[in-house]
Amino acid sequence: MIKIGILGYGNLGRGVECAVRQNPDMEVVAVFTRRDPKDLQILTQSAQVCHVSDAENWKDKIDVMILCGGSATDLPVQTPEYAAMFNVVDSFDTHARIPEHFANVDAAAKCGGKVGIISVGWDPGMFSLNRMYANAILPEGKDYTFWGKGVSQGHSDAIRRVEGVKDGKQYTIPVESALEAVRSGKDPEFTTREKHTRECFVVLEEGADPQAVEQEIKNMPNYFADYDTTVHFISEEELKENHSEIPHGGFVLGSGRTGWEGEHHHLIEYRLKLDSNPEFTSSVIAAYARAAYRMAKEGQTGCKTVFDIAPAYLSAKTGEELRAELL
Repeated sequence: MIKIGILGYGNLGRGVECAVRQNPDMEVVAVFTRRDPKDLQILTQSAQVCHVSDAENWKDKIDVMILCGGSATDLPVQTPEYAAMFNVVDSFDTHARIPEHFANVDAAAKCGGKVGIISVGWDPGMFSLNRMYANAILPEGKDYTFWGKGVSQGHSDAIRRVEGVKDGKQYTIPVESALEAVRSGKDPEFTTREKHTRECFVVLEEGADPQAVEQEIKNMPNYFADYDTTVHFISEEELKENHSEIPHGGFVLGSGRTGWEGEHHHLIEYRLKLDSNPEFTSSVIAAYARAAYRMAKEGQTGCKTVFDIAPAYLSAKTGEELRAELL
């Protein structure tokens, strides 16, 4: 059995716990929290709940530590720290900072003789693989990524920081005409505004000015200013009833040409439609935890991404089973 530790018990941590339950070669042995462990109720009765300060005492009892903190402030610190002690997997998703994060984790993991796999999930992660495959197979072409329709947790948090907002959810929605232009083989160029729209559902604080809130949201740089954004004001009850889930998904399309003069067009399309963003991400992470365990057993060390890991490392099936059943 691959012994799994979970650091952090929010939506992602709970999702990892559920994902491990579906993998018969894994078990959760401990969950680490910054809260008082006595106040945390987990689902796995056989696992211990510990404070994060106790993690170092588990170095010989955990095969892979899965880090479930946030990318903004948690993982840049936690992943290098824990990669020196454990084989680790994280879901770091700040695309622009991945090279820096990789270097920090690589140094720590090599120093500790461990394997660290970063940026695991669906984007970065599964979408990254599909972009790479498309680029490798169709070098005379372009790749396109569309996100949604789904809840963007970062943008929803940004809405809730606006003065006068009590609660809110934001959905990212692909522009259908842009999708169809790619599928038609036109290889179009898009502005940010032409690919996605944003739809916000907002509960106001009592006495808040809806017009002022709407304008602040629509003009927020880095979040909404570059998009066509619609703001709906709804009741707290309606938000809870209709917008309590965290669905997401999207498309990666690779469009390219082959032949001596590029006379033949090809389209690769990969789609995800997810009821629960964190639970699907957790399922991807669980598969890569198996890879981290196997690579460590082989004596590999350092930081890895999804690009570095052969698909067979992810599966609980043997090589013989994979060749007979899936090849």
